[in-house]
Amino acid sequence: MNVARLAAVDAAQAARVLSEVREATLAGHRARIAPRPVIEQSWGRMLRSGVDPDHDFRSGLLPSDEVRRRREESPLRHVLPVLREGLLSVADVAQHIMVVADAEGRVLWREGAPPVLRKADGLGFELGADWREDVVGTNGVGTPAVVRRPVQVFAAEHFVRSHASWTCTGAPITDPRDGRLIGVVDVSGPLETMHPATLAWVDSVAKLAEARLRELHLESLERLRSVAAPLLARLDGRALVVDRDGWSAAVSGMPYVRRVALPKSLSPGLRWLPSLGSCAVEPLAGGWLLRAADESAATATRLVLDLARPWRSTLTVSASAGSWSRELSPRHAELIYLLAEHRSGRGAAALAGDLFGDPSRTVTVRAEMSRIRRYLGELLQHRPYRFREDVETAVLLPDDPRDLLLSSTAPAISRRRTAPGGMPPAAR
Repeated sequence: MNVARLAAVDAAQAARVLSEVREATLAGHRARIAPRPVIEQSWGRMLRSGVDPDHDFRSGLLPSDEVRRRREESPLRHVLPVLREGLLSVADVAQHIMVVADAEGRVLWREGAPPVLRKADGLGFELGADWREDVVGTNGVGTPAVVRRPVQVFAAEHFVRSHASWTCTGAPITDPRDGRLIGVVDVSGPLETMHPATLAWVDSVAKLAEARLRELHLESLERLRSVAAPLLARLDGRALVVDRDGWSAAVSGMPYVRRVALPKSLSPGLRWLPSLGSCAVEPLAGGWLLRAADESAATATRLVLDLARPWRSTLTVSASAGSWSRELSPRHAELIYLLAEHRSGRGAAALAGDLFGDPSRTVTVRAEMSRIRRYLGELLQHRPYRFREDVETAVLLPDDPRDLLLSSTAPAISRRRTAPGGMPPAAR
């Protein structure tokens, strides 16, 4: 069923059909029309996590000073003009509102048609509200944050019954510097105001916002480069200047490195980094000076991939000289998980089959593996791709196999979600 087109032609009929689908599915019956896969999967997560479909649970609103603090610290503040220009003029005319939430699902900005804002108040869709999926059920803020792609939620596709008069269309916004989710932009309103093109419209504006963040990052690197070049000219040995996120501004005495993976909290002194080994770290305005020692980076002893939280994947590498952690993009989490499961190695064609069901898509796999090697260095070998033999690997998995890498559509990941008895013990 094309829900968007049905809603555009006959909103009342769409609402009735979706309500029938919801009631049948949640009662454990086979619905006359199956829910859309993204909605059915979300409902399954809600039932497993204990969200009550008949109870409108609302966590406390953030105090106004906390909302203000989060606004000031969020990269989203830099792209508000892009979001407003792309969404607000149309949203206001169409009786929609624009909502911008942070990565934790907290509503930080909310603008648009006053009558719709008042209706949103009645649903608890207010500044400082918590709209994570596992708090308020399937919705246009929390669900895109979990699956990491744009989602439109029509009427009774909302898990909680009291939201059934509402329709939300949300798209995630990621930080182009590291692929980290920084928030969700959402356009919401009554069902009858939604248009079939809303999903593509919101997604396009979210991508424009990410492009603007990319421009701002390049501008900041240029400023750092003007400081770094004369500094490195006076130094001997291997050294590089990076910004706070590890992107290189200038390199001396070594091949160019586009980015160095940095720990979450880096401080001056002698530090260990997977791709460089021991480094003397010195602060600079807007970044760091890294002076590499002659010690090999091959001192790591343990690698832990944490997939226990459905909405966030992290990698921690530990060595005798210290440890380092990194939040992973969904694609890198998939690849590292597959390599942890296949310790003897996996060729590009095999990984392409695992990810896309198409062994010929090796170019995409090789490009992603090249990016992973930028931060894992010699810990990750190739021909075939594999972790170095002396590196111990461990994977922390979700309690329910169906919650493994929720945003992934890879055939190999789907098989592991539905494997009898759950996921293989070797991967736990």
